[in-house]
Amino acid sequence: MVSGQRLVEIRLGERSYSVPYGTPVGEVLAVYGPAEPLTLAAIVHNRCVDLSFPLTAGAEVRAVHYGMREGVLVYRRAASLILLEAARQLFGPAAASIGQSMGNGHLWEIRPQRAFAAEHAAPLEERMRELVARDLPLRTELVMLAEAKRIFSAAGEEDKLRLLKTWWESHVTLVYCGEFCDIHHYPVAPRTGLVRHFELLPRPSGVLLRFPTRQRPDLIAPLEERPKLRQVYSERRDWLELLGVSSVGQLNELTLKGQAGELIRIAEGLHEKKIAQIADHICHQAQPARLVLIAGPSSSGKTTFAARLSLQLRINGAQAVGLSTDNFYVNRGATPLDEHGEPDFEALDAIDLELFNRVLTQLLAGKEVLTPRYDFVRGRRRPKSQWRPLRLAPGQVLLVEGIHGLNPRLTAAVEEQHKFRIYTNAMTQLSLDDHNRIFTSDTRLLRRIVRDRLFRGYSAQQTIAAWARVRRGEQRWIFPFQEAADVIFNSELVYEHAVLRLYAERYLLEVPEEHPSFVDAYRLLRFVEYFVPMFDETIPETSLLREFIGGSYFQY
Repeated sequence: MVSGQRLVEIRLGERSYSVPYGTPVGEVLAVYGPAEPLTLAAIVHNRCVDLSFPLTAGAEVRAVHYGMREGVLVYRRAASLILLEAARQLFGPAAASIGQSMGNGHLWEIRPQRAFAAEHAAPLEERMRELVARDLPLRTELVMLAEAKRIFSAAGEEDKLRLLKTWWESHVTLVYCGEFCDIHHYPVAPRTGLVRHFELLPRPSGVLLRFPTRQRPDLIAPLEERPKLRQVYSERRDWLELLGVSSVGQLNELTLKGQAGELIRIAEGLHEKKIAQIADHICHQAQPARLVLIAGPSSSGKTTFAARLSLQLRINGAQAVGLSTDNFYVNRGATPLDEHGEPDFEALDAIDLELFNRVLTQLLAGKEVLTPRYDFVRGRRRPKSQWRPLRLAPGQVLLVEGIHGLNPRLTAAVEEQHKFRIYTNAMTQLSLDDHNRIFTSDTRLLRRIVRDRLFRGYSAQQTIAAWARVRRGEQRWIFPFQEAADVIFNSELVYEHAVLRLYAERYLLEVPEEHPSFVDAYRLLRFVEYFVPMFDETIPETSLLREFIGGSYFQY
C-alpha cells in the first residue's frame, strides 16, 4: 500500500477491513468474501450493485449468490444479455423480444429474416454456450443521455427511445455483452462464464430460456406444461394489442398525450367483459355449479373479483352467498409449523378441514348450518353462541374465496360436478422495453405495500419483510394447483403501475436505509420511476385497483 493512500473501512460479516478508496467491491469479496457459493453481485449500503462498484465510503458489504432473490435476478439478466448477443450475431439487430414468464424461464420471440423454426433453437443455444465458454466481460458504461439515444437509434431500438423520452437524469448507464447494448436496469454478473446453467427450448416463433431452481443453481427442473396459463397469456397479448400498449414507453406516451382516461375505460371494460363471460359459464352449464371456489395469491384482487362476479351472477338470475375460509382456522395453538418452527398460517392444515367440509355438504343439501366466526385478535374460534346461521336457498350459489380454493383437499367431501374453480392472479405482460420484463410478483408486492400502508397499519418495510414468507407459501400451496382451475382470470390492469407510483413512491421512501427491507425498497423505487404518474380520478369505483388504493364501491 502506498504511504498516505486514502482508505475506507468496510464490514463483511463479523469482521472489518480497511481497503483503498475506490476499490471495486468484487475485488474485496474475492479476497475476503466466502469461497462458495459463487458471487454474482454485492449488496452495499443495502443496495444491490455490480461487482465493479467502487467503494468510496465505509459500508457494510454482503456477497450476492444465486440462492438469494437478488442473485436470481442478476443471473437471469446476464443470461438474457447472452441470448440477445447470440441472437444479434445469428439473426441481426433487434432480432429478439422478451415475452411472459413461464416454466421458471422467459419466453423470447425471435425474428430472423425468415420465420423462426424449431431448428433455429439449437444453433442459438450453441452460440450462447460459445459466449459462456469465452468468459466475456459484461461491461457497463456511463454515457450522456443524448449519446444513449444515438446508440439506440442507430440500433433501431424504438422501444428504448420511448423509455428514454421521460428519462430525467442527464446520464444513462449502459451494459454491453459483446456488441449488444442495453440500458443497465439491474446489476449483472461480471462475466459470461458465470452463467453456465440454462436450458433453451424451441417454441412457436421463438424459444423458452429456462433457469436453475433457486435451491440448486446447477439443476434445471423438468418443465411442467400449463396450457390453461398459456391461453391466458395469449388472451392478454391480444388485449395489449387492442390497447396499443406493450411497453412502459408506450404507456408513458399515451399518458402524456392525455389519453389515460380512455385507456383506463377500455382496460376496465375488458375486465368486466371477462367477468361477465365467467358468470355466463357458471350459470349456463348443463348442470350449473352450486359451489364456486376462487383462489389466488396475495394481492391478486380475489376479494373485488368475487364481489364483481356476484353482481354478474345476479344478472344471470343466480344469487351468490359468500363463505370465508378465514373463519375456519384452527385455534392458534394448533396451527402447523413451517420448516423454521414458526406457525404456518398459510398451510392448508391451518384450516379445520373436517368442519369446513361438514358445513359445505350440509349447505349444499339445503340444510341450515351454524357457521363459525374466528377471533383473530385472540387467535381462537368464537363461542358457538356467536356463530351465524346460514342456508343455501334454491338458485343460490355458494361462493368461497381463499388461497386454497383449488386444492382438492379443501373440498374433498363435495362431488366434483357441484364445483367451479377460478384462479385469479395479476400476470403482468407489460414490459419495460423489448428486452426487459416486469416481474408479476413485483406488481402484487406494490399493490400490497400500498394497501397495507393505507388500510392495515403496516409500513412498507414490514410488508417487504413478510413478502418472502408469503411467496414461499404461494409456491407450496397455490401455484401447483393453477391448472386445476376451470377458468383463469388475469387481474392485472395495464395502467396500474402508473397509478400505484403515486402511493408506493411515498411509502417506499419511509423505509430506513439501514433496514434489511431497503434492498427491495430501493429496487422498487427505481422501478416505479420509469412510469409517468397517472391520476386516479377516472378509475371506476368497481375497479380491482380500488381494493388497494381506496375509493371502492365494495365493502371489505
